[in-house]
Amino acid sequence: MNQKTEQKQKSREAILASAAALLRERGIKASSVMDVMKGAGLTVGGFYGHFESKEHLFTETIQSAASTMWNRLLGSAKGDSPRERVLNVVERYLSRQHRDHPEAGCVMPSVAPEVAREGEPYRGALEKELSHYVRSLAELMGSEGEHRQQALGLIALMYGALSLSRAVGGTPLSDELLRAARKLSERALGPEAP
Repeated sequence: MNQKTEQKQKSREAILASAAALLRERGIKASSVMDVMKGAGLTVGGFYGHFESKEHLFTETIQSAASTMWNRLLGSAKGDSPRERVLNVVERYLSRQHRDHPEAGCVMPSVAPEVAREGEPYRGALEKELSHYVRSLAELMGSEGEHRQQALGLIALMYGALSLSRAVGGTPLSDELLRAARKLSERALGPEAP
């Protein structure tokens, strides 16, 4: 890779990182291209050398940020059995750390309600990432065909509990939501095999 190509790649990565931070903090509509570029330490003029539009940027950002977080979560799943590895993923997703530091966590709680209102192209990007979550979690349990419904339910439970817990952060109910969702996940996965 030549120096110019390498610099362009670094700039693109900085733009995506800045856009992801703004998405988590403000959402899609409240994040401007100017703010993204300022956060990346670049001028607005350079934006169109990387992305066709704000929609293109945020579609790619949703996919990139969601995929990076999920792959990191799955990649470090610990446990001797599929059940233990899945519970480890659930526990880390539904942790106080994840709740209290949205700037470094899952982008879905910040963008899903807005994606529902805005529709395409964001809906397709979010659907693609959610489908990946379902497929990979089901495969972690054993196979996608056998565990798809269980994976769908766990992901919905995880997203909902994290979103509600963040919404009532700083209250006893916030911690209670996380604990209840982790406990329900254990029950949903059934008992440990002997």
